[in-house]
Amino acid sequence: MSEVSRAGRHATLRRLLVEARFASQAELIEALAGEGITVSQPTLSKDLLELGAVRERSADGVLVYAAPQGDAGGAALDKLARLCSELLQSIRHAGTQILVRTPPGAAQYFASYLDLASLRGVLGTIAGDDTVLVIAIDEQSAESLVGAISEMTKTGRPAKELS
Repeated sequence: MSEVSRAGRHATLRRLLVEARFASQAELIEALAGEGITVSQPTLSKDLLELGAVRERSADGVLVYAAPQGDAGGAALDKLARLCSELLQSIRHAGTQILVRTPPGAAQYFASYLDLASLRGVLGTIAGDDTVLVIAIDEQSAESLVGAISEMTKTGRPAKELS
């Protein structure tokens, strides 16, 4: 079994929290193990905090872990803007495809926040070791996204057109 990156673990954990409800961290650890991810309780606790997971009452009154609601996209956009200023090395686009370069090992982490931010016009992302391919829904969206990401790279703050 290969080791899963932190971003991959976060993405799997986020998906599990959306798909099902878990009453304990032990249940989450077991569900992650079912996905081929071994994680300790302290690491899981930290991951839940970083993802902004919440405890809420289910319909039957049991406290369960759930994916964040409300302004999670705003927090993700703030984090994405900071990551742009810290990690983005270059950005280029052709048609609907945007190629983002990061330092080695940072692409999946960067892509996870691109996904979390739910930017308008993004069809999806694919991340390698140091490269993220962002697919936009059309060329106009691609140009707008490149402008917004470039602005966030310079300022470290969410781009005005995304706010």
